[in-house]
Amino acid sequence: MRRLDGGTAAPADLRGGVVALGNFDGFHLGHQAVVGRAVARAKAEGRPALVATFDPHPVRFFKPDVAPFRLTTLEQRERLLAAAGADAMVVFRFDEALAGLDARAFVAERLVGLLGAAGVVTGEDFTFGAKRSGNVGVLRALGGELGFSVETVGPVTLDGAPVSSSRIRESLREGRPEVAAGLLTRPFAIEGVVGHGDKLGRTIGYPTANIDLGKYLRPRYGVYAVRGRLPDGQVLDGAANIGVRPMFEPPKELLEAYFFDWSGDLYGQCVEVELHAYLRPEAKFDGLEAMVAQMDRDCAAARALLAR
Repeated sequence: MRRLDGGTAAPADLRGGVVALGNFDGFHLGHQAVVGRAVARAKAEGRPALVATFDPHPVRFFKPDVAPFRLTTLEQRERLLAAAGADAMVVFRFDEALAGLDARAFVAERLVGLLGAAGVVTGEDFTFGAKRSGNVGVLRALGGELGFSVETVGPVTLDGAPVSSSRIRESLREGRPEVAAGLLTRPFAIEGVVGHGDKLGRTIGYPTANIDLGKYLRPRYGVYAVRGRLPDGQVLDGAANIGVRPMFEPPKELLEAYFFDWSGDLYGQCVEVELHAYLRPEAKFDGLEAMVAQMDRDCAAARALLAR
Protein backbone atom coordinates (compact mmCIF):
# COMPACT_ATOMS: atom_id res chain seq x y z
CA MET A 1 0.00 0.00 0.00
CA ARG A 2 1.45 3.34 -1.06
CA ARG A 3 0.37 6.91 -0.44
CA LEU A 4 0.54 9.17 -3.50
CA ASP A 5 0.44 12.94 -3.76
CA GLY A 6 -2.52 13.76 -5.97
CA GLY A 7 -0.66 16.76 -7.36
CA THR A 8 2.13 14.75 -9.01
CA ALA A 9 2.16 12.02 -11.63
CA ALA A 10 1.62 8.47 -10.39
CA PRO A 11 4.51 6.04 -10.89
CA ALA A 12 4.31 3.90 -14.01
CA ASP A 13 3.24 0.73 -12.18
CA LEU A 14 0.20 2.50 -10.69
CA ARG A 15 -1.00 4.21 -13.85
CA GLY A 16 -3.91 2.76 -15.81
CA GLY A 17 -5.72 1.73 -12.64
CA VAL A 18 -9.29 1.72 -11.39
CA VAL A 19 -9.83 4.69 -9.09
CA ALA A 20 -12.38 4.81 -6.27
CA LEU A 21 -13.20 8.49 -5.92
CA GLY A 22 -14.68 10.18 -2.85
CA ASN A 23 -13.92 11.68 0.56
CA PHE A 24 -14.13 8.36 2.42
CA ASP A 25 -13.91 9.99 5.87
CA GLY A 26 -14.80 7.24 8.30
CA PHE A 27 -14.72 4.53 5.62
CA HIS A 28 -18.20 3.36 6.54
CA LEU A 29 -20.37 0.70 4.88
CA GLY A 30 -21.19 2.95 1.92
CA HIS A 31 -17.55 3.82 1.33
CA GLN A 32 -16.61 0.17 1.64
CA ALA A 33 -19.06 -0.69 -1.13
CA VAL A 34 -17.48 1.86 -3.50
CA VAL A 35 -13.91 0.79 -2.73
CA GLY A 36 -14.85 -2.88 -2.78
CA ARG A 37 -16.28 -2.51 -6.27
CA ALA A 38 -13.16 -0.68 -7.50
CA VAL A 39 -10.86 -3.33 -6.02
CA ALA A 40 -12.91 -6.15 -7.55
CA ARG A 41 -12.86 -4.51 -10.97
CA ALA A 42 -9.15 -3.83 -10.76
CA LYS A 43 -8.40 -7.45 -9.91
CA ALA A 44 -10.65 -8.74 -12.69
CA GLU A 45 -8.93 -6.49 -15.23
CA GLY A 46 -5.40 -6.97 -13.92
CA ARG A 47 -5.05 -3.31 -13.00
CA PRO A 48 -3.92 -1.47 -9.84
CA ALA A 49 -6.65 -0.35 -7.45
CA LEU A 50 -6.33 3.26 -6.27
CA VAL A 51 -8.46 5.17 -3.78
CA ALA A 52 -8.54 8.95 -4.20
CA THR A 53 -9.43 11.07 -1.19
CA PHE A 54 -9.19 14.75 -0.25
CA ASP A 55 -7.30 16.49 2.55
CA PRO A 56 -8.27 18.75 4.11
CA HIS A 57 -11.94 17.94 3.70
CA PRO A 58 -13.55 20.42 1.28
CA VAL A 59 -15.87 21.61 4.05
CA ARG A 60 -12.83 22.62 6.13
CA PHE A 61 -11.40 24.55 3.18
CA PHE A 62 -14.58 26.53 2.50
CA LYS A 63 -15.60 26.89 6.18
CA PRO A 64 -12.34 27.04 8.18
CA ASP A 65 -14.12 27.94 11.42
CA VAL A 66 -16.53 25.00 11.42
CA ALA A 67 -16.37 22.77 14.51
CA PRO A 68 -14.18 19.65 14.26
CA PHE A 69 -15.98 16.85 12.41
CA ARG A 70 -13.45 14.32 11.11
CA LEU A 71 -14.07 10.62 11.76
CA THR A 72 -10.64 9.36 10.66
CA THR A 73 -7.14 10.69 10.18
CA LEU A 74 -5.31 10.05 6.92
CA GLU A 75 -3.21 7.44 8.74
CA GLN A 76 -6.29 5.55 9.90
CA ARG A 77 -7.81 5.79 6.42
CA GLU A 78 -4.64 4.43 4.87
CA ARG A 79 -4.69 1.36 7.09
CA LEU A 80 -8.38 0.74 6.39
CA LEU A 81 -7.92 1.08 2.64
CA ALA A 82 -4.94 -1.25 2.68
CA ALA A 83 -7.02 -3.86 4.51
CA ALA A 84 -9.73 -3.43 1.85
CA GLY A 85 -7.25 -4.40 -0.87
CA ALA A 86 -6.26 -1.03 -2.35
CA ASP A 87 -2.79 -0.74 -3.85
CA ALA A 88 -2.48 3.00 -3.21
CA MET A 89 -4.21 5.94 -1.57
CA VAL A 90 -4.08 9.13 -3.63
CA VAL A 91 -4.39 12.30 -1.51
CA PHE A 92 -5.64 15.32 -3.41
CA ARG A 93 -4.58 18.38 -1.44
CA PHE A 94 -7.72 20.49 -1.30
CA ASP A 95 -6.32 23.99 -1.69
CA GLU A 96 -7.20 27.07 -3.69
CA ALA A 97 -5.76 25.60 -6.87
CA LEU A 98 -7.83 22.41 -6.63
CA ALA A 99 -10.95 24.29 -5.55
CA GLY A 100 -10.65 26.46 -8.65
CA LEU A 101 -10.58 23.57 -11.15
CA ASP A 102 -13.82 23.08 -13.04
CA ALA A 103 -15.14 19.55 -13.50
CA ARG A 104 -13.50 19.01 -16.87
CA ALA A 105 -10.11 20.30 -15.73
CA PHE A 106 -10.16 18.12 -12.60
CA VAL A 107 -10.88 15.01 -14.64
CA ALA A 108 -8.50 15.81 -17.50
CA GLU A 109 -5.59 17.04 -15.39
CA ARG A 110 -5.82 14.98 -12.22
CA LEU A 111 -7.60 11.71 -13.01
CA VAL A 112 -6.42 11.22 -16.57
CA GLY A 113 -3.25 13.31 -16.74
CA LEU A 114 -1.63 12.47 -13.41
CA LEU A 115 -3.17 9.07 -12.63
CA GLY A 116 -3.86 7.71 -16.12
CA ALA A 117 -7.17 6.36 -14.80
CA ALA A 118 -8.69 3.57 -16.90
CA GLY A 119 -11.80 3.41 -14.74
CA VAL A 120 -13.50 5.40 -11.99
CA VAL A 121 -15.93 4.12 -9.36
CA THR A 122 -17.84 6.52 -7.14
CA GLY A 123 -21.09 6.98 -5.25
CA GLU A 124 -24.22 8.08 -7.10
CA ASP A 125 -24.33 11.41 -5.26
CA PHE A 126 -20.67 12.38 -5.76
CA THR A 127 -20.05 15.97 -6.92
CA PHE A 128 -16.77 17.59 -7.90
CA GLY A 129 -15.22 20.59 -9.60
CA ALA A 130 -15.52 24.30 -8.86
CA LYS A 131 -18.93 25.18 -7.45
CA ARG A 132 -19.84 21.46 -7.62
CA SER A 133 -20.14 21.77 -11.38
CA GLY A 134 -19.58 18.04 -11.88
CA ASN A 135 -21.78 15.06 -11.01
CA VAL A 136 -21.85 11.43 -12.15
CA GLY A 137 -23.56 12.39 -15.39
CA VAL A 138 -20.76 14.81 -16.21
CA LEU A 139 -18.20 12.21 -15.15
CA ARG A 140 -19.69 9.62 -17.52
CA ALA A 141 -19.67 12.07 -20.40
CA LEU A 142 -16.03 12.96 -19.75
CA GLY A 143 -15.17 9.28 -19.42
CA GLY A 144 -16.60 8.60 -22.86
CA GLU A 145 -14.65 11.49 -24.30
CA LEU A 146 -11.34 10.92 -22.52
CA GLY A 147 -11.30 7.14 -22.56
CA PHE A 148 -12.10 5.78 -19.12
CA SER A 149 -15.06 3.82 -17.80
CA VAL A 150 -17.35 5.07 -15.02
CA GLU A 151 -19.34 2.99 -12.56
CA THR A 152 -21.48 4.23 -9.69
CA VAL A 153 -22.55 2.47 -6.50
CA GLY A 154 -25.92 3.22 -4.96
CA PRO A 155 -26.58 4.06 -1.31
CA VAL A 156 -26.09 1.33 1.28
CA THR A 157 -28.83 1.14 3.90
CA LEU A 158 -28.84 -0.17 7.44
CA ASP A 159 -31.94 -0.40 9.63
CA GLY A 160 -34.02 1.19 6.90
CA ALA A 161 -31.91 4.34 6.39
CA PRO A 162 -28.91 5.21 4.21
CA VAL A 163 -25.49 4.88 5.80
CA SER A 164 -23.77 8.26 5.87
CA SER A 165 -21.03 10.13 7.69
CA SER A 166 -23.61 12.60 9.01
CA ARG A 167 -25.59 9.74 10.55
CA ILE A 168 -22.45 8.46 12.25
CA ARG A 169 -21.61 11.92 13.57
CA GLU A 170 -25.11 12.34 14.95
CA SER A 171 -24.89 9.00 16.76
CA LEU A 172 -21.57 9.95 18.35
CA ARG A 173 -22.80 13.37 19.43
CA GLU A 174 -25.76 11.64 21.08
CA GLY A 175 -23.50 9.25 22.99
CA ARG A 176 -24.45 6.16 20.98
CA PRO A 177 -21.09 4.71 19.89
CA GLU A 178 -22.61 1.28 19.33
CA VAL A 179 -24.84 2.73 16.59
CA ALA A 180 -21.84 4.41 14.98
CA ALA A 181 -19.94 1.11 15.16
CA GLY A 182 -22.69 -0.64 13.22
CA LEU A 183 -22.47 1.94 10.44
CA LEU A 184 -18.66 1.90 10.42
CA THR A 185 -18.37 -1.90 10.87
CA ARG A 186 -15.94 -1.19 13.72
CA PRO A 187 -15.85 1.07 16.78
CA PHE A 188 -15.16 4.76 16.25
CA ALA A 189 -11.55 5.32 17.34
CA ILE A 190 -9.52 8.38 18.29
CA GLU A 191 -5.80 8.10 17.65
CA GLY A 192 -3.13 10.43 18.96
CA VAL A 193 0.18 10.85 20.71
CA VAL A 194 0.02 10.49 24.49
CA GLY A 195 1.01 13.75 26.17
CA HIS A 196 1.86 14.82 29.70
CA GLY A 197 -0.99 15.90 31.95
CA ASP A 198 -1.15 17.11 35.53
CA LYS A 199 -0.31 13.55 36.71
CA LEU A 200 -3.03 13.55 39.36
CA GLY A 201 -4.37 10.21 38.13
CA ARG A 202 -1.31 8.28 39.20
CA THR A 203 -1.65 9.62 42.77
CA ILE A 204 -5.22 8.25 43.08
CA GLY A 205 -4.60 4.89 41.43
CA TYR A 206 -5.87 5.86 37.98
CA PRO A 207 -2.96 6.84 35.71
CA THR A 208 -4.32 7.95 32.35
CA ALA A 209 -3.08 8.26 28.80
CA ASN A 210 -4.00 11.80 27.73
CA ILE A 211 -4.73 12.40 24.04
CA ASP A 212 -5.62 15.67 22.34
CA LEU A 213 -8.83 15.39 20.28
CA GLY A 214 -7.33 17.34 17.39
CA LYS A 215 -9.57 17.52 14.32
CA TYR A 216 -11.82 14.65 15.38
CA LEU A 217 -15.54 15.09 15.81
CA ARG A 218 -16.33 15.63 19.49
CA PRO A 219 -18.43 12.74 20.76
CA ARG A 220 -20.81 13.42 23.63
CA TYR A 221 -18.74 14.40 26.63
CA GLY A 222 -18.64 11.76 29.33
CA VAL A 223 -17.21 8.42 30.41
CA TYR A 224 -16.89 5.48 28.01
CA ALA A 225 -15.95 1.82 28.04
CA VAL A 226 -12.98 1.69 25.66
CA ARG A 227 -10.30 -0.50 24.12
CA GLY A 228 -6.82 0.84 23.50
CA ARG A 229 -4.47 -0.33 20.77
CA LEU A 230 -0.80 0.25 21.55
CA PRO A 231 2.00 0.60 18.98
CA ASP A 232 3.29 -2.89 19.85
CA GLY A 233 -0.09 -4.46 19.02
CA GLN A 234 -1.39 -4.91 22.55
CA VAL A 235 -5.14 -4.41 22.96
CA LEU A 236 -6.20 -3.19 26.41
CA ASP A 237 -9.63 -2.81 27.96
CA GLY A 238 -10.28 0.40 29.86
CA ALA A 239 -12.45 3.38 30.68
CA ALA A 240 -12.00 6.90 29.38
CA ASN A 241 -13.30 10.38 29.99
CA ILE A 242 -13.85 12.71 27.06
CA GLY A 243 -14.50 16.33 27.87
CA VAL A 244 -13.25 19.35 29.75
CA ARG A 245 -12.75 17.81 33.23
CA PRO A 246 -15.16 19.91 35.35
CA MET A 247 -13.29 18.98 38.56
CA PHE A 248 -10.22 20.92 37.47
CA GLU A 249 -9.28 24.45 36.46
CA PRO A 250 -8.74 25.68 33.88
CA PRO A 251 -10.98 23.50 31.68
CA LYS A 252 -8.97 21.47 29.18
CA GLU A 253 -10.52 19.32 26.48
CA LEU A 254 -8.95 15.85 26.46
CA LEU A 255 -9.47 12.16 26.05
CA GLU A 256 -8.12 10.56 29.25
CA ALA A 257 -7.94 6.76 29.06
CA TYR A 258 -7.24 4.41 31.96
CA PHE A 259 -6.29 0.87 30.93
CA PHE A 260 -7.09 -2.01 33.29
CA ASP A 261 -4.39 -4.25 34.75
CA TRP A 262 -1.57 -2.58 32.83
CA SER A 263 1.35 -0.39 33.74
CA GLY A 264 3.96 1.24 31.58
CA ASP A 265 5.10 4.47 29.99
CA LEU A 266 3.08 5.61 26.98
CA TYR A 267 4.34 9.19 26.78
CA GLY A 268 5.15 10.15 23.21
CA GLN A 269 3.59 6.99 21.77
CA CYS A 270 0.69 6.88 19.34
CA VAL A 271 -2.33 5.11 20.85
CA GLU A 272 -5.72 4.41 19.28
CA VAL A 273 -8.73 4.41 21.64
CA GLU A 274 -11.96 2.75 20.51
CA LEU A 275 -15.27 3.91 22.02
CA HIS A 276 -17.46 0.89 22.83
CA ALA A 277 -20.18 2.15 25.19
CA TYR A 278 -21.25 5.41 26.82
CA LEU A 279 -21.49 5.11 30.61
CA ARG A 280 -22.42 8.55 31.96
CA PRO A 281 -22.02 12.31 31.45
CA GLU A 282 -19.14 14.27 32.91
CA ALA A 283 -19.78 15.39 36.49
CA LYS A 284 -18.32 17.61 39.17
CA PHE A 285 -17.90 15.94 42.56
CA ASP A 286 -17.66 17.26 46.11
CA GLY A 287 -14.08 16.06 46.39
CA LEU A 288 -11.50 13.55 45.25
CA GLU A 289 -12.90 10.78 47.45
CA ALA A 290 -16.32 11.01 45.80
CA MET A 291 -14.69 11.18 42.36
CA VAL A 292 -12.57 8.08 42.98
CA ALA A 293 -15.61 6.17 44.24
CA GLN A 294 -17.44 6.98 41.02
CA MET A 295 -14.40 6.01 38.97
CA ASP A 296 -14.39 2.64 40.73
CA ARG A 297 -18.01 2.15 39.66
CA ASP A 298 -17.26 3.32 36.12
CA CYS A 299 -14.43 0.85 35.74
CA ALA A 300 -16.51 -2.01 37.09
CA ALA A 301 -19.27 -1.16 34.59
CA ALA A 302 -16.75 -0.89 31.73
CA ARG A 303 -15.20 -4.24 32.60
CA ALA A 304 -18.60 -5.91 32.59
CA LEU A 305 -19.62 -4.35 29.27
CA LEU A 306 -16.37 -5.20 27.52
CA ALA A 307 -16.42 -8.76 28.85
CA ARG A 308 -19.70 -9.27 26.98
